[in-house]
Amino acid sequence: MTGVPASAAGGTGAKPAPGGKLGAAAVNQASLWNIANILTMLRLVLVPCFVVLMLQEGGFDPAWRAWAWAAFAVAMITDVFDGHLARTYNLVTDFGKIADPIADKAIMGAALLCLSALGDLPWWVTGVILFRELGITVLRFWVIRHGVIPASRGGKVKTLAQGVAVGMYVLALTGPLATLRFWVMAVAVVLTVATGLDYVRQAVVLRRQGLAAERAAAESAR
Repeated sequence: MTGVPASAAGGTGAKPAPGGKLGAAAVNQASLWNIANILTMLRLVLVPCFVVLMLQEGGFDPAWRAWAWAAFAVAMITDVFDGHLARTYNLVTDFGKIADPIADKAIMGAALLCLSALGDLPWWVTGVILFRELGITVLRFWVIRHGVIPASRGGKVKTLAQGVAVGMYVLALTGPLATLRFWVMAVAVVLTVATGLDYVRQAVVLRRQGLAAERAAAESAR
């Protein structure tokens, strides 16, 4: 898998050459530094930067809010590209599997908490979105031994709606645009709840199928 020929490890049936394990570890470690993981790490770094920018001058200065929006936008754009690059160019790593969803939820959670703390967004909206995101993560781990719940098209539309809505709230909008952002957020909340319920349904079905398969295997082994 690392591309090291068998002869480098002492041949078939022989003991690995000295430093063989260290060499393999070095290759695996180097694979962490790919473009997909770098984008994920950039997104993690942008979280505290976003919070600092968002809360400058009490959190209500339009210029600082514009800079905060720029940080949020970059984070959301990298979210689109890092997963695509990892899958397209076979750059998937254990670090990426763990860090990518953490980075996604961190930037969105930071934005929602800041907006609610500043009084721009009702706390119940933040609560619904964060409860759904954390709940689905727990749900995935709950059924992971039976299978993986794939990301649905509705889930991707939900993520887009959330990103657009939160981005509009981060900007100091007034007039018709401020009204429009309310309706965009309403759509995002509806999609958040609807897709969350669909994931729960998928998890229940997957778990039932997994348990049935385990029972069948146990019966056949008797």
